[in-house]
Amino acid sequence: MRVAFYAPLKPPDAATPSGDRRMARLLVTALETAGHEVAVAAILRARDGGGNATRQARLAETGMKLAARLVRRWQARPERDRPEAWFTYHLYYKAPDWIGPAVADALSIPYVVAEASHAPKRAGGAWAIGHEAAAAAIRRADALIGFNPLDSACLRPLLTAPDRLVEIPPFLDAAPFAQVKDIRAALAARHGLDTAQPWAATVAMMRTGAKLESYRLLAAALARLGGRKWQLLAIGDGPARSEVEAAFAGIPPGRIAWLGEQAEAALPAILSACDLCLWPAINEAYGMALLEAQAAGLPAVAGNSPGVAAIVADGGTGLLTAAGDAAAFADAAARLLNDAAERATMGAAARAKVARVHGIGAAAAALDAVLTAAKERRAA
Repeated sequence: MRVAFYAPLKPPDAATPSGDRRMARLLVTALETAGHEVAVAAILRARDGGGNATRQARLAETGMKLAARLVRRWQARPERDRPEAWFTYHLYYKAPDWIGPAVADALSIPYVVAEASHAPKRAGGAWAIGHEAAAAAIRRADALIGFNPLDSACLRPLLTAPDRLVEIPPFLDAAPFAQVKDIRAALAARHGLDTAQPWAATVAMMRTGAKLESYRLLAAALARLGGRKWQLLAIGDGPARSEVEAAFAGIPPGRIAWLGEQAEAALPAILSACDLCLWPAINEAYGMALLEAQAAGLPAVAGNSPGVAAIVADGGTGLLTAAGDAAAFADAAARLLNDAAERATMGAAARAKVARVHGIGAAAAALDAVLTAAKERRAA
């Protein structure tokens, strides 16, 4: 099937790395693995982060003009050169889809959305325009794909039929994690690390909001570990780096290696050189970094939420603690730092779960089934 792909929050070729960009790319790969022909239809970034009604109206106008242009272009082509489905990734009140529904209607093709969210409390507020547009797109969708169980309760009331919402586990391409070189000694030499100590990995953008809150909670938890042996590899960068580093100012020197932003291709080897993953995951939808850590065979200590729990099996592939509880997080980290055997058992279970549940092959089959059903539903 020829698929027009669009990510209103961040296109797959965006320069700044993030979980959203990673997931957009993975969706394209999974669709192509299933045999579909995918083309990015638009790169308009529809996000209004400040609740500015004027900006939202301007984005709406731009999006509708782009939609009209795409419709004219495709209607002038033979049917064999037109998309057979429109696929939008990640729309919500701050980044609605102003393009896809109009194109899908004009071309009479299915409109499919992955990772939509609906926040009733935003009705009539600063994002009223975006809120209504997101709700309209969700109602129009021939199929909704959910990765976070927490979103489902607010989405279902908008649907004409409950079977239009299909939940798929978050996924990744696990192949790079099975082909890594042992770089632990090289990392130790480069960053002054001690190979005899357990290494914990944290992978996250350094920006204000929930990410900074998570870093601060992590710092508070690590400060509670006393004289236990551990070193942290902090992987990531961003505009809040100074605030993040300030949060760890009370940690003794030599404990933390600031690796900065790393290329996507370098992450499997770095993670595989570590012993566990630590990330509080405050307000995290599910956390691609947690999934990547488990693909590398690392048990994870993370804050509990429905999305994170869909990735980290508490007591099986890692340990989940109450969101925002630094003391509980410290206790869970200490448990794994103290027990190499439990780390190994959980790490092996994590790698096996990723291969069984979260692989690109399983996702490709699930996405193909959703697209096929949406096409049949639209035709009927």
